[in-house]
Amino acid sequence: MENRKFGYIRVSSRDQNEARQLQSMKEVGISDRDIFIDKQSGKDFNREQYQSLKHHLRDGDILYIHSLDRFGRNKEEILNEWMDITKNIKADIVVLDMPLLDTTKYQDSLGTFISDLVLQILSWLAEDERERIKKRQREGIDIALKNGVQFGRPKAEITEVFKEVYTEWKAGRITATEAMRRTDVKRTTFYKLLKEYEDQQASL
Repeated sequence: MENRKFGYIRVSSRDQNEARQLQSMKEVGISDRDIFIDKQSGKDFNREQYQSLKHHLRDGDILYIHSLDRFGRNKEEILNEWMDITKNIKADIVVLDMPLLDTTKYQDSLGTFISDLVLQILSWLAEDERERIKKRQREGIDIALKNGVQFGRPKAEITEVFKEVYTEWKAGRITATEAMRRTDVKRTTFYKLLKEYEDQQASL
């Protein structure tokens, strides 16, 4: 049976466009049916299309990846997957934007050693970049919090509308469900505001 070429593409969200990666796969002659695309995070390899791709890979097949960070983000897992594909399945891997990571070129032990060394360095860099992005995001959130930026849903407050609705509800003219609809709050928030308002009234 003739060896097959497979392509693996990953974009981190549904908003990202896979066109650039897709084009690079077409340029090396991979047919659409042999291109597998995941639209999710690269934090681990529990991805539906990636697992399906691995199921299809056979000895002598070639897996093409656009760049190492499209393959994965976690150093340990990148190395484990690389070894599983090249040593256990005995398929080759070609990273299109990094010519040194092309196992089809290395049939001797020195070449394999160089490839593995480059992989270790690059997978470390991929993970390091991910950690730096997370750190920058954390620092940005901390600065925003210091400057008074609110995250999440705004805190529900006792408004004039709430007071009017409360009076009608208390008098039995409307149901609690209607009161929640008019104040546009969920059940737990309504009763929380209710208690808060009644406590305020009691302390007057």
